[in-house]
Amino acid sequence: MTSQRTRDRLVRQLEEAGIRDHRVLEVIGSTPRHLFVDEAMSSRAYENTALPIGYGQTISQPYVVARMTEALLEGGPRSRVLEVGTGSGYQAAVLAPLVERVYSVERILGLQRRAREVLSALRIRNVSLKHSDGNWGWPEQGPFDGIVLTAAPREVPEALLAQLAVGGVLVAPVGADGEVQTLMRITRRADAYEREYLEAVSFVPMLPGTSR
Repeated sequence: MTSQRTRDRLVRQLEEAGIRDHRVLEVIGSTPRHLFVDEAMSSRAYENTALPIGYGQTISQPYVVARMTEALLEGGPRSRVLEVGTGSGYQAAVLAPLVERVYSVERILGLQRRAREVLSALRIRNVSLKHSDGNWGWPEQGPFDGIVLTAAPREVPEALLAQLAVGGVLVAPVGADGEVQTLMRITRRADAYEREYLEAVSFVPMLPGTSR
């Protein structure tokens, strides 16, 4: 269930669902998603579904990871990308071959440590991790020409918008837990933020503070 044939089947499903960026599809097909879930769930790793990873969190559905990555890359290459919500580390692993540098923050220390181990085992060297409240972003490393949120705030925090470079793109699910959430792409212009509503999604809520 973790064979290349199984991964290829997932890629075909993503193509059929509307993913068009072949760079994204290639990375999804080559990234060992089974390493980012508990061993007991590894047989389901290449299903197009979200899976639990502990701490009340999930690894996102592959389609959603692909869609967010594709939306981030549209309009040009991204060099410095901030990910808010490392989780399992899977989204960071998908971004790593496609951008110059990924900076990823995670509020749950146990998840961050586990993600660091997997990314290190895969020899992914261009991802930097930090245990921190995601609402703050990572201002010391900004500005970023791309920002991805892997949990849903009610509204995108102003601190994150401020860390977006002019011409940069932020992709985030927005909406309250239990309500309809919308995947949104925000592009920063010299004098305004342009907002695009992409599609309905369902994410865990973005919470404040940190935990172990």
